[in-house]
Amino acid sequence: MSIVLEHLTKRYEGHPVVNAVSLEIGDGEFFVLLGPSGSGKSTVLRMIAGLAPSDAGRVLLQGRDVTGLPPQRRDIGFVFQQYALFQHMTVAENIAFGLRVRHASAAERRRRCDELLELVGLAGLGGRYPRQLSGGQQQRVALARALAPRPAVLLLDEPFGALDAKIRIEMRRNLRQIQRELGVTTIFVTHDQEEAFELGDRLGVMNVGRLLEVGPPDELYLRPQTEFAATFLGSANLLLGETTSDGVRLGPLTFPLGTQAGALAEPQRVQVLFRPEDIALASSKDDLAGPPLGEGQVEQTTFAGTFERLVLRLPKIPGVRPIAPVAPFGSDHLLIEATRNQEQARRFPLHAGESMWVGVHRLHALIHPGLSLLLVTNGSATSQAALSLGGQIARLAHARTSIIGAGLDEVQLQATVQAIKEQLAGIPALQTRAIAASTAQAVREETERQAYDLVVLGIGPQDDPDLVEQVLGAGEHHVLLVSRAQTALPTKALICVSGGEASKEDVLFAGRLARHLGATATLLSVLPENADIPEERERATRFLEAGARTLALLDVPAAPVLRSGPLRETIQAEMMAGGHSLLVVGAPMRPFSVARIRPILAGEVSYPVLVVRSPYAAAAALSRASAKQEEMV
Repeated sequence: MSIVLEHLTKRYEGHPVVNAVSLEIGDGEFFVLLGPSGSGKSTVLRMIAGLAPSDAGRVLLQGRDVTGLPPQRRDIGFVFQQYALFQHMTVAENIAFGLRVRHASAAERRRRCDELLELVGLAGLGGRYPRQLSGGQQQRVALARALAPRPAVLLLDEPFGALDAKIRIEMRRNLRQIQRELGVTTIFVTHDQEEAFELGDRLGVMNVGRLLEVGPPDELYLRPQTEFAATFLGSANLLLGETTSDGVRLGPLTFPLGTQAGALAEPQRVQVLFRPEDIALASSKDDLAGPPLGEGQVEQTTFAGTFERLVLRLPKIPGVRPIAPVAPFGSDHLLIEATRNQEQARRFPLHAGESMWVGVHRLHALIHPGLSLLLVTNGSATSQAALSLGGQIARLAHARTSIIGAGLDEVQLQATVQAIKEQLAGIPALQTRAIAASTAQAVREETERQAYDLVVLGIGPQDDPDLVEQVLGAGEHHVLLVSRAQTALPTKALICVSGGEASKEDVLFAGRLARHLGATATLLSVLPENADIPEERERATRFLEAGARTLALLDVPAAPVLRSGPLRETIQAEMMAGGHSLLVVGAPMRPFSVARIRPILAGEVSYPVLVVRSPYAAAAALSRASAKQEEMV
């Protein structure tokens, strides 16, 4: 292998911006590292180049461990997005710079420069200065400079990001041709899926510091194994269904599978994927070219050159949860994306508001990961209650579940687990791990190892009041707080919302959990005491009604309630009056101060409290960490 990465990790301010990335890249391979901004892909490239030190793991190039070597001893060529050319040097001097540093003779430098100018299509322009070239020509100079010393590995960090669309296409083709001609092992970083598909022999998909999937472009597009890859690599329609003996079931509908989904146990919950081009449209059910999904309406049409994009609106399918496209908050229907060529559009023209039947040519099933739960125990009676309640939730949700013993050894942990073995029976993929650290540090260590949706934590009056804040800040998870008295499953949730984007996540995750529990919900918004502003009441009412419709789409019955008064007293009164057994509140934006909800947690409450962490805070934290790291290197 030309490049081997072993558990490569980089942290900033305690947050892993690259999390245990392992990867092997073959000799002469063109590998594309793909992911959204802040996913850690550029940091991986800089660690390979030696421009950023790693906190853990190894980098091997051509069989050599170069982890501790400076960049100039790694035999690497690097092309940056912003060219980084020397403005006071000519094109030829820029290209020959690396050779001059290596003390190559003038004749060798001149010969190599002429070869590369010819190779990148700039023959005769060696005497010009960078300011006299176009952006595309400057990027070609940067590429030639990186190739001049004949590196074993070529790294390119979004090199075409500053170029216009036409030049990008031309540069991609030239780069692929040059790479094949030279046979140099290449890693190309981008967030552009089209660029990745055109260039890569293989792709690696990254998100929040983790490498999620690796494979050929067509394999990852047609048969992805993770929800993120399915939705990031092009448009995707993704619904939650179930396997059958000969296909998949979406509520009352059954479909044959167009691809193999691996070794799926039957029946099993799966995510059903169909791409926009897999959609069939017709004026009647009998005229459909594929199995029918339902009758719907055209929400939007967009001309896109050689094809037409459509957004279709379908009624809710009973028992089916939409994953992508995400239904607009407050909607009671599904959205389906479709594409068709211009000939199909001319044969069957459609406009916004018109009805048609929707069918599906081809489907692919991904194993549905379900909820992932982390149960935390330190051996106390309070943490035992958390294990008991968390175990019951895990069994109902078919959740991937881990138990960590904070400050316990393996013997103590197993004794603690044994005490509630009956409640934990039947949980799939149960793992246990003893961590000799405080509760907050143990959670941080475990959530760096693998991601979780929900941390279930026992908490009592004697606990550090900052513990919740520390656990929330340890990862991208939500937290369920359980006191000693709480072991019964919640049947009715009170979801407290203040409106805005963060509150939408409160509703969505609380609804997902309530659906697994078979619980009903009340949506509560509390206005300030004595506040009687019609606009505020109208805005809050609209949000509550939209939230109730969203929960109905998740098959969770919900009622909206608007109150005014002191926050803590109003919430507690509503909990008592409505017979609620689960309180849901949103965590404030970063910093993860729980000052807003601490009064609610004061004392030992008689119900579990779900604290939903805003994805905006998580994304902002990781983005800031990545940006800060880039500044430092």
